[in-house]
Amino acid sequence: LAAATATTWAVEEGQLRLVIGTRVTTHEGRGNVEIYHANRWGAICDDEWDSREADVVCRMMGYANASRVTTNGHFGKALRPFLMDNLYCNGHEVHIEECQFDGWGVHDCGREEAAGVVCDKDPEATAAPVTTPAAPVPKWVSKKKIRAKSRGSVKVRLAGGRSRQEGRLEVYIPKRGWGVVCGDGWGVLEAMVVCRQLGMGYAQDAIQSDFFGGGNQTMLLSGIQCTGDEKNLADCLHDQLGKVTCPGVEDNIAGVMCTDELADLVIDEQEVERSAYLEDRQLLYLQCAMEENCLSTSAYALKSDPGWLYESRRLLRFTARVANVGSTTFKPFLPKHAWLWHSCHMHYHSMEVFAHFDVLDLEGRKVAEGHKASFCLEDNVCQPGIEKTYSCANYGDQGISIGCTDTYAHNIDCQWVDMSDVAHGQYIFKVSINPEYKMAEISYDNNAALCDLTYTQTFAAVTNCTLVRP
Repeated sequence: LAAATATTWAVEEGQLRLVIGTRVTTHEGRGNVEIYHANRWGAICDDEWDSREADVVCRMMGYANASRVTTNGHFGKALRPFLMDNLYCNGHEVHIEECQFDGWGVHDCGREEAAGVVCDKDPEATAAPVTTPAAPVPKWVSKKKIRAKSRGSVKVRLAGGRSRQEGRLEVYIPKRGWGVVCGDGWGVLEAMVVCRQLGMGYAQDAIQSDFFGGGNQTMLLSGIQCTGDEKNLADCLHDQLGKVTCPGVEDNIAGVMCTDELADLVIDEQEVERSAYLEDRQLLYLQCAMEENCLSTSAYALKSDPGWLYESRRLLRFTARVANVGSTTFKPFLPKHAWLWHSCHMHYHSMEVFAHFDVLDLEGRKVAEGHKASFCLEDNVCQPGIEKTYSCANYGDQGISIGCTDTYAHNIDCQWVDMSDVAHGQYIFKVSINPEYKMAEISYDNNAALCDLTYTQTFAAVTNCTLVRP
């Protein structure tokens, strides 16, 4: 009993751990992140998950920082309820609970949206004890092209679907035969390559389950990663671990649903340039925005001051105009009954993360950020001869029709980046629509505006915007 007690650690409120499937992998420095709250473990959703949040997580577990950020259930689907969503950290917090988030258990995430990390392999000297036996932290092995294993192009086919355009993905590897692919990290970019290779148009959805069967077949590949532009799956990357690793292998099968038509959003980069300006605004008028985590962390720290409501924030405001130039309507991925109601602004969010606004230094490091939930996707302006279909009034249906434009004007709450803590100088400004590839599109190459930003004490100028990927 004494020996057992010596190796058992009490679980504390707010404690973190890493998991791959049901296996605790904190000692390995990689896995999906789970947090202990109110006497239970829960997952963290990958909405807004980036290096800032990942660094805080790794440091909490005794590592230096994060060497890699993972999303889309890269280490397997979440096996426990989501406890945190839409985390916003500045990267310097001591504990993840110091960051802004939607509230315990408040989320709009599916099991495949588990957030994960790969921490720097060398833990700091002050590493905290973990609940698993000590073990060497393995080096993170880089991915290699599938072509190196297949010795040429990879044959692919879909099986088990209700039509020829859907099913589990099966691949053919010489000397191994046909087999299935692990669903870890499988997303719309990877599915897009499969649909293109099969001549079936575009990927409408990427499946990470045994919905189309395949649980009793040999798994040949895991950790596939594509840019989405490849013509053959052989040109994508995959894990090089000596063997396939796939948590929940029986029900974690990569599948694809192809379609001939998709929406295609394009942001008006010239409107971003024309509309950008600075505004100083008191917190008295930003309380609803604070509820939606639209200000930087320092704004929330001011609440301890008696006169905090009269403190001002410096906001970089601009208009985001988004057109649908695709072949079908763009609709939110959440069904209407799952939309989230925000009582302060008195509106529903049909997509919790519709846009990212990032200010980067000239070396590409993020210094400030903003975000926009899709509280209203509608047809504001349509081309001649096209009738408006979508309107948000009275809990109406949301979407953007072909040939129509949705406009988030500069004077709307959260249509900004909080620049209050940013030093004056030259920066890069990036506005990204559908930034997490939650919804399939014909192309993502026109979803973001990448611009130069001049930030001074008296004005801000956004110039030289070009269209890029999120």
